[in-house]
Amino acid sequence: MDQQRKTRIRRRDVLIAVTASGVAAVMGAAAIPSAKAAATARRDKRKAQYQANSPEIQTFYRVNRYPAK
Repeated sequence: MDQQRKTRIRRRDVLIAVTASGVAAVMGAAAIPSAKAAATARRDKRKAQYQANSPEIQTFYRVNRYPAK
């Protein structure tokens, strides 16, 4: 009987272990970004977002030139 009590695992210990392993897995995955992906992301941020000759922009300006009623 005494031996069973000594080897018993408490619910709190299990929750701590699960939480710690989850945090370690997330931190490990986040800490290994590839250099190529980082360079691509930086390049995309600097890329021009506005394209004046796109059909959507041309339609926007054409519609806004209509006379007011």
